[in-house]
Amino acid sequence: MRRGEELDLEAQARRRTAFAQIRQFGDPALRLRARKVDRFDDDLRRLAERMTSLMADARGVGLAANQVGVVERLIVIQPNGDEGPRALVNPEIVELSPEVETSEEGCLSLRGVLVPVERHLRVKAVAQDLDGAEVKLELEDLDARVLQHEIDHLDGVLILDRTVPESRREALGVLRPRASLRG
Repeated sequence: MRRGEELDLEAQARRRTAFAQIRQFGDPALRLRARKVDRFDDDLRRLAERMTSLMADARGVGLAANQVGVVERLIVIQPNGDEGPRALVNPEIVELSPEVETSEEGCLSLRGVLVPVERHLRVKAVAQDLDGAEVKLELEDLDARVLQHEIDHLDGVLILDRTVPESRREALGVLRPRASLRG
């Protein structure tokens, strides 16, 4: 086995391990509205670090706390560009652009499913960092889409709720057999 093949196998193993820790369709935590975070402590920082690691290992661009079974308003996102991942506490969208775009969207909790979802092209949001300081964001394109997706998770909303009926039926046809095998 060559060095590159070893790295690929290691990355695949990390990805499988990450997905084993990310709640999947049918898990009730995915449908709960997350509670506001009011304690900014080492537990919150450890949770954000764990979520960031899981997101990276799963090759995702965002992850909400309820996707790891913690029903608190914390997300991590990997912005498009050079900056590293960001943890956002109690994020809230304060302005949406009138322009929208429909694009295929996937989710780490709905593996193997891509559905068309309409999202606003630009958003302004406020949040807090891991120390409780206010953060203001102006995001566009993919970054805006990811933020809207993750905030949906915090509200118990899945991409299945935002797609057209035909795509929802097709996605459920893929997801339901898996959910019943776990149950």
